[in-house]
Amino acid sequence: MRTTDPETGGARVGPVGLAEIRAARELLRGVAIETPMEESRWLSAVVGGPVHLKCENLQRTGSFKARGAYVRIARLAPEERARGVVAASAGNHAQGVALAAQQLGIPATVFMPEGAPIPKEKATRGYGADVVFVRGYLEQCLVAAQEFADRTGAVLIHPFDHADVVAGQGTAGLELLEQVPDVETVVVPTGGGGLLAGVALAVKALKPEVSVIGVQAKGAAAYPGSLTAGAPTPLAEMKTMADGIAVGLPGELTFAAVRDHVDEVVTVTEEEMSRALLALVERAKMVVEPAGAAAVAALLARPTAYRTPAVAVLSGGNIDPILLGKVIQHGMAAAGRYLNLHVNIPDQPGGLARLLAEVGESGANVLEVAHERISPSLNLDEVDVHLQLETRGEQHAALVVGRLRERGYRVLE
Repeated sequence: MRTTDPETGGARVGPVGLAEIRAARELLRGVAIETPMEESRWLSAVVGGPVHLKCENLQRTGSFKARGAYVRIARLAPEERARGVVAASAGNHAQGVALAAQQLGIPATVFMPEGAPIPKEKATRGYGADVVFVRGYLEQCLVAAQEFADRTGAVLIHPFDHADVVAGQGTAGLELLEQVPDVETVVVPTGGGGLLAGVALAVKALKPEVSVIGVQAKGAAAYPGSLTAGAPTPLAEMKTMADGIAVGLPGELTFAAVRDHVDEVVTVTEEEMSRALLALVERAKMVVEPAGAAAVAALLARPTAYRTPAVAVLSGGNIDPILLGKVIQHGMAAAGRYLNLHVNIPDQPGGLARLLAEVGESGANVLEVAHERISPSLNLDEVDVHLQLETRGEQHAALVVGRLRERGYRVLE
């Protein structure tokens, strides 16, 4: 049921409303930074109106998670602090908990999925936390963390489903309203829903006319089905590179906030996130993880769907360099920047040189060349040449193919 904040008449869910978010902001002064808001001219041109980027990838620990983790841990009673804290995380919440625990002099243990990004693991250990790996996803890590808490007395710091965590994440919503007072749409990457819930509660309490949109990875989208069912509903399986939003079951508190105060939850594909990540690196000079690019991916996928001015939250920037390279390559392929062709040419001296000269004249860059002479599809006097080319995009790729066909080459894409 929709509830209101008695202080303002605005949005509220359970124990979280504008007063609690404002109190969290005071607690975070001098701890979390007020992250920059950057106007994005290239994205504005695509969308057809002003678009701004809320750069939570530049927050301490590289993501918004530092906000909620600190608020939750700072409010522990002395006897709770003495028992230590435990958390489950794919990496960003882990770093937030580890940093907060270090600042407050509290021992911390974090359960992470096997295969968690190495930079996230190393940073978590660097803040002084013990890391334990668990086979599976976040849900399995939460089970292990709860068992550890039951066994040792450590306090479980949930990654999203707690009032203090939601209030802490909501401070980003207060900031963005001050930074872009005329905002019409706020787009937020979403996993368990802590950031989306907090931002929605802050935004709707002060400007209920603003649209708040959640974005999930299509391969790990628990909210659409849960909202349809009317209750948090687990996913049977997940598959996405966006580990920061790979959560198979919404929380009770966050689900209620999203149900009551979020206008829409949309999904984006791996290709759309890859293209958004590549665009952010190239055009905005922003390094983000796949989850952090989800809001921009949603704007690029549906550029006319949202009112502007719009704010896209870049939720995190903790990406393994190896994955970054792979995602950039994937994004380039999705954007038509890589072109794979099979071209049949005469098996005679100079045939390959003439083909490569045509490719060069077209402005494409040759990355790889391979020959095949034995194939049922070839005539006796033909050679199949496999070309991997780098182009400037889909239009250029089409021009390259068209030029080769005009010159009489048989081209298979």
